[in-house]
Amino acid sequence: MNGTAHVAIGAAAGFVVANQFASSPTTTLLFVGLGGVSGLMPDLDIDGKLRSKITFSHKVIQSAAQLIGALMIMYSLYEGTATERLFGMGIGIAMMALSALLKQKHMLIITGIGILAGSITLQEKWLMLLGVYILIASFVSHRSYTHSIIGTIFFGIIAFHLQESLGIEGVFYACLAGYISHLVADSKFLPVNKRGIKLFLPFSSKEF
Repeated sequence: MNGTAHVAIGAAAGFVVANQFASSPTTTLLFVGLGGVSGLMPDLDIDGKLRSKITFSHKVIQSAAQLIGALMIMYSLYEGTATERLFGMGIGIAMMALSALLKQKHMLIITGIGILAGSITLQEKWLMLLGVYILIASFVSHRSYTHSIIGTIFFGIIAFHLQESLGIEGVFYACLAGYISHLVADSKFLPVNKRGIKLFLPFSSKEF
């Protein structure tokens, strides 16, 4: 199932939660948005819609790193002792070389690290856990841990702390409903899916 369908189903799940809590129009809109975003979260393990939205283009970072590396090389040619010049030029060359290897898939790792750093500044537990989730998603294979019960529990903990931070009852359920809607939509219970999800990783690789 594609990303647009997952957003729609997740948003619908958020709307159902809003109705259950008899939410105001503003809160309903929030729940619909949270459900839609949560409905995409499991697919952070691939280059999908949400991954491209939360990460910068690798070309932008690549160009910036190469520019900084070149400036460091030029600066090192005219400043400092001979040892400092060599050291500065070495760093500049290394930055340019490493940036050439940078791909879009690496941007999710950078994003996760950035969110973790932001969580330390803002002292938000849900943000820290989200950073950890994103980092894990950047390394695991598609339809594995982010599509499992373990992934659902981990995301539920994120949603719980987000609700605590916002102080709005129902946030937890809107997020969790959106996330679970993704797993249901990707399961083999639907005849349109040739592949299923491995709910019980790491204990079982059976697809459901």
